[in-house]
Amino acid sequence: MKMNKFSIRWDKKAVKFLRKIDRKMARRIVKKMDEVAINPAHYLEPLKEVNAYKIRIGDYRIIVDFHKDEKVIDVLFIEHRKNIYKNL
Repeated sequence: MKMNKFSIRWDKKAVKFLRKIDRKMARRIVKKMDEVAINPAHYLEPLKEVNAYKIRIGDYRIIVDFHKDEKVIDVLFIEHRKNIYKNL
């Protein structure tokens, strides 16, 4: 049985961040988002402050918007965990 994978849309800020960090970590983040696309409910943690979700990967946090009906996950931005909540 083929699973319906969610589409991932990357915001410009997220792409810019991936380009400036270590290539190995950037690949890890992209790979994690591929896993999230298969089973979002397993990875997404709702944020209390805003209507969005976070995904943890090492010392980084990925902030996403989840559109279940459209089967789309928007990657809004990525940041180190010590800085992420300043941007919300």
